[in-house]
Amino acid sequence: MDLGRLRTLREFADRGSVTAAARALHCTPSAVSQQLRALQGEVGLPLTEPAGRGLRLTDAGRALVARADEVLAALDRAESELDTYRSAPRGRVRIAIFQSAGLMLLPGLLTRVAGYDGLQVDVRDVDMTPPEVPGLVADYDVVVAHRDEHAPEFDHDRLDVVPLLREPLDVALPVGHRLAAKRRVDLAELADERWIGVDHGFPVDDVLRSLTVRTGVRPVVVQRINDFRITERLVAAGHGIALVPRYTIDTRRGSGLVSRPLAGIRAARLVEAVCRTGALQRPAVAKVIDELRAEVAQLTAS
Repeated sequence: MDLGRLRTLREFADRGSVTAAARALHCTPSAVSQQLRALQGEVGLPLTEPAGRGLRLTDAGRALVARADEVLAALDRAESELDTYRSAPRGRVRIAIFQSAGLMLLPGLLTRVAGYDGLQVDVRDVDMTPPEVPGLVADYDVVVAHRDEHAPEFDHDRLDVVPLLREPLDVALPVGHRLAAKRRVDLAELADERWIGVDHGFPVDDVLRSLTVRTGVRPVVVQRINDFRITERLVAAGHGIALVPRYTIDTRRGSGLVSRPLAGIRAARLVEAVCRTGALQRPAVAKVIDELRAEVAQLTAS
């Protein structure tokens, strides 16, 4: 089978549409369709079928994608073996990272990576939801992603997932709030509060909704803001309370904020480094992951 056609099939599987695959491959949708038809001719089975206005994979298509991943991963491993002859990791590693993780980890990571000659890290901050991660993995060597700890795991059959951090979510309250003096806050005590949440589909919103299911307390969300720095300022100004990640909230003197753990319930997001299968065989990628884990260890020890 033609490797170029297998890559086209994988891009279609990762991105979910012919148009998106064409953008990733820098060609026309017509060219992608032709590649998919040619691959179907090679294998003698339908690999896609109509779904609304677009296409979706058949069972045979999904099976071939899994095998295509193995073939392309084997090629990545072959290429990475050449890298092992170098004395140190070299090359460019592309990273996508969600904003609050960038705030938490990126300054230290870049300082660590600067100590390696020939290793370059290119970073983009991406406001990502968990379903968007496989598509990002198609464009980046490492995707630092987050999800509710109760949410489904990423697909380990097609992705390498390295756990980085379980980050508890605490309640951010303005200084002087009636509950600010308590060491822990029961969710039922917050039933009448106004909440500042995040967009639907993002992990913190998933946690807030799961708390609703588990406790029967339905929060009143008055604003949805994805930038936690903005959320902190709104909470400090008395416009609502919020669930915030423990290691990124600024509760220093003068911030106007206090944070308190929730009592009787576990609420956290998982931060993970996600790569395509085989990418960790590249010394440069493996070194970046190692330094991410070292940065997390230093953060949680302080």
